[in-house]
Amino acid sequence: MTMKMTGKPKILTIFGTRPEAIKLFPVVQALSSRKNFETLTCVTAQHRQMLDQVLQIADIRPDYDLDLMKANQSLDDLTARLLSGIGKILDKTMPQRVIVQGDTATAMCGALSAYYRQIPVSHVEAGLRSYNIYHPWPEEVNRKIIGTIADQHFAPTEASADALRKENIPAEQIYVTGNTVIDALLITANKPDQSDLANILSPLYKKFSGRKIIGVTSHRRENLGDGLTNIASALRILAMRDDVALIFPVHLNPKVRTIMHDALGDLDNVAMIEPLDYPNFVSLLKHCHFMMTDSGGVQEEAPALGKPVLVMRDTTERPEGVAAGTAKLVGTDKDVLLSEAIRLLDEEDHYLAMARAHNPFGDGTASRQIADIIEQSLAS
Repeated sequence: MTMKMTGKPKILTIFGTRPEAIKLFPVVQALSSRKNFETLTCVTAQHRQMLDQVLQIADIRPDYDLDLMKANQSLDDLTARLLSGIGKILDKTMPQRVIVQGDTATAMCGALSAYYRQIPVSHVEAGLRSYNIYHPWPEEVNRKIIGTIADQHFAPTEASADALRKENIPAEQIYVTGNTVIDALLITANKPDQSDLANILSPLYKKFSGRKIIGVTSHRRENLGDGLTNIASALRILAMRDDVALIFPVHLNPKVRTIMHDALGDLDNVAMIEPLDYPNFVSLLKHCHFMMTDSGGVQEEAPALGKPVLVMRDTTERPEGVAAGTAKLVGTDKDVLLSEAIRLLDEEDHYLAMARAHNPFGDGTASRQIADIIEQSLAS
């Protein structure tokens, strides 16, 4: 298929979840500052409420909003609606390039829809691999599919780039840029928060003054069941300490909420709160002693602010943090979780070694680098 060029080239950035929006808003801003092409955005609203928080903070008004979120949606149904909905937007806009980020269903379907129309794809945060198709699930397969389709791979680290080379991706298509989440973090860290959630954390910091605050996030599909139950049990025992408080923005998944509220709901020094918008989450990262998480992004963000991370997963597609010493893979065994958390609480040398380790995920210039590369490719 040969596309007709009319006016300025169009770049369409597609995203649908909160993490994608956080990692792409600096890219959209960098692209929008360029005059040689038109920057368009399409959101799928795979995560409606949490996505809208980031759009508001970043002052991004999507050109297209598919609003596809449904309660209890299956991956089959979501994937079908994503492919169809994104395809219609591509047929309408006919962009010269599509940009997707990470490993969500939105990113995979955005790349696949573009491929069906022979539209080139740029993949932001390319090359992450756990080498286990069920951990994380379905993200590992999603990113491998995108990696097969994309012709521009923006790898956050040299290790990610090496993973792509081993998959026979041409070297000239791989660019090591750092991770755009560091750009977002640095943009946000000193920005005053004007959101409705701005007053939630300050009273908690005051209430928990003198205690070491542990920030917690936990929501991954592969941890549902025994994994989450073990995490909840470990958190309850940790919260028995007089010198500890937990701040836990609880994911909207009702299964997560039921497990955590049953285990922790009666504890005065555990604050289970609604999911935070991005500025307030950055505030939690700044104020916590360390993070316990099964999130991917937190493994990159917390070390940028000097906070150790205990990764409550069996595998990670971000081994650079583990190798650098900023994060430790601890799984979901209750005893292991407890022992590693207690080490960070009680062993100052161990804590400082993790807190002061070099963050391998970038210096805050990734988005500018990506915009430069895309602009140059359009000009050639």
